[in-house]
Amino acid sequence: MTRVAAVDCGTNSIRLLVADCDPETGELVDLDRRMTIVRLGQGVDRTGRLAPEALERTFAACREYAAVIKEHGAERLRFVATSASRDAENRAEFVRGVLDILGVEPEVISGDQEAEFSFTGATKELGGSDHLARPYLVVDIGGGSTEFVVGDDHVRAARSVDVGCVRMTERHLVRDGVVSDPPTDAQIAAMRADIEAALDLAEETVPLREARTLVGLAGSVTTVSAIAQDLPEYDSQAIHHSRVSHDRVREITDWLLHSTHAERAAVPSMHPGRVDVIAAGALVLLSIMERIGAEEVVVSEHDILDGIAWSVA
Repeated sequence: MTRVAAVDCGTNSIRLLVADCDPETGELVDLDRRMTIVRLGQGVDRTGRLAPEALERTFAACREYAAVIKEHGAERLRFVATSASRDAENRAEFVRGVLDILGVEPEVISGDQEAEFSFTGATKELGGSDHLARPYLVVDIGGGSTEFVVGDDHVRAARSVDVGCVRMTERHLVRDGVVSDPPTDAQIAAMRADIEAALDLAEETVPLREARTLVGLAGSVTTVSAIAQDLPEYDSQAIHHSRVSHDRVREITDWLLHSTHAERAAVPSMHPGRVDVIAAGALVLLSIMERIGAEEVVVSEHDILDGIAWSVA
């Protein structure tokens, strides 16, 4: 076993995994897995820069994670940064801050690399699942981008497109600095058109409709699963490898798009940091399912973070 630490810093959240990995057996044992909503991508779509307050929230989480990594004695650490820091003009400031706190430079990876890590993390343990037909389509719905990967044992095609729950919310659902509560039909239609255009782009290089099993990753998808199961609190074990039908995703998405902030916040499994962006994330998932004719989505709690950990091991 090799003890490793992996950090995934996205547009909406930053996450840490400390795990013991055995590359020979494919076994990965969690020692600590945690997530903090930092909204690093706050305003990036509009300004092209990382906001000072967003950077400070992220650095505060990094300081907390540094203590956890030290406590567990991880031998190696890899820090991967995704969409928001890839897009920002002042990303050098972000890199310096992370290096000072954690002693490693964040790797601002490409969308294609992001997709590779997501696919590995999501499917490595599905190899023995004979009941899941291949090829898989893994979709990682993040804050700023969504990754699409089709593959069997290995990636066949991958594409990252700039639609995510935070980006769609900020672009279409915010008026005068406030999220519409609930959105208008015109706002929903504009958001849907953006998502459909992104799916057209993804289909230029990824054969989405060839997939036999849809695997969904990240907070928007896992939250939809939690709502579908009517969980009294967020429960990773209940969510991991759960299945949500197309009809149920459609019902939940429709409710989220027409609910108020207070109604969404009252959902017991809803993370407070997702209340304003979950409707957009659910709409991305629903649009994907409709595009490929998926009857259900298999939900995975293992994703890019696990893929990063395996790359270190």
